[in-house]
Amino acid sequence: MEWIRQRLDKLKTPFEKGNKYEKFAPAFNALDTFLFTPNHVTKKGAHIRDAVDLKRTMITVVIALIPALIFGMWNGGYQYYIQTGEAFTFWDAFLLGASKIVPMIIVSYVVGLGIEFAFAIWRGHEVNEGYLVTGLLIPMIMPIDMPLWMVAVSVVFAVVIGKEAFGGTGMNILNPALTARAFAFFAYPTYMSGNVWVTGAQSVDGISGETILGTLAQGNQVAYNTMDMFNGFIPGSVAETSALCILIGALILIITGVGSWRIIVSGFIGAAIMALIFNSLPAFGVEGNNLTNFPWYNHLFIGGLAFGIVFMATDPVSAAQTMKGKWIYGFLIGFFSIMIRIFNPAYPEGVMLGILLMNVFAPTIDHYVIQSSIKRRKKRVKTSAAQVETAV
Repeated sequence: MEWIRQRLDKLKTPFEKGNKYEKFAPAFNALDTFLFTPNHVTKKGAHIRDAVDLKRTMITVVIALIPALIFGMWNGGYQYYIQTGEAFTFWDAFLLGASKIVPMIIVSYVVGLGIEFAFAIWRGHEVNEGYLVTGLLIPMIMPIDMPLWMVAVSVVFAVVIGKEAFGGTGMNILNPALTARAFAFFAYPTYMSGNVWVTGAQSVDGISGETILGTLAQGNQVAYNTMDMFNGFIPGSVAETSALCILIGALILIITGVGSWRIIVSGFIGAAIMALIFNSLPAFGVEGNNLTNFPWYNHLFIGGLAFGIVFMATDPVSAAQTMKGKWIYGFLIGFFSIMIRIFNPAYPEGVMLGILLMNVFAPTIDHYVIQSSIKRRKKRVKTSAAQVETAV
């Protein structure tokens, strides 16, 4: 590593201030900081110094995503083979899924980082590490057969409109990965809903590529049991099917302090309560449908609910910042996600709209939480003053 450090220091000279390639310094510095921790610290003022910088935070999230990603690669091939009836091994399924997913990841990083570098050079600031996570999340929430050019266009929209238009990393009001998925959903609806969640479903006869949510929304029954849903042996987006792998990722985020456990816990509570409400409708004489009669606990395992709550609702930039606000924010995401899922079968993946909606309202939630705290403290001061006067 010392040899690499010395080589980088020599290559850095033309990019230093006043030299030929000074304008392109942000691009070179991005490579440097990706390989090594930045060698500069704050010079003045009071600062909290900690080993956990933005790069380490983003890498922690990437590590938390790996279990769901690896399983998604295997499940992508598994769903194809079990429907075609062909004999297969673990590696057959994994390699087939990886052959579809890895190109999507490469396109996402090449296009997204290319735009990030261009904006950094244009604005004269450093390249931030935020896209390390976004670049992986985008292909993980897409259908496995999504055309690569559609992935590229969705990435362009997410980075340019969803992030750079607001000032870059740390300034966006919407989760960039979900912004990409929302764009793809409305721009290319035939590639984002229906028979698209299993590779080959649109080109090979006899393959059903519909998700459980889509099947239920059409009034049909599903043949999967609760353990299949929890483990992830079901069709869906690349990495959203396995609640078990997502739970492992959630534990990594919570233990390292990178993800907010308050948002995660309250999100699942909100979803469970909304599902329980719909499950109770028949007891009051209200006729239900497949989605309302679906067991409330199964709602927590299917679709993108678990993945969205764990990896997107906890985005520290677009989420609520106050402690009480995080409880409210997470609860409403889960609550609205199930409500949208059941009330509007045209949008069975209600978690996407639920999170984007609460991204917009997160500052409002924090505002009223802070104002409530201020009023409570003012009231306490008045009460204390009155008690002092009475004592005197």
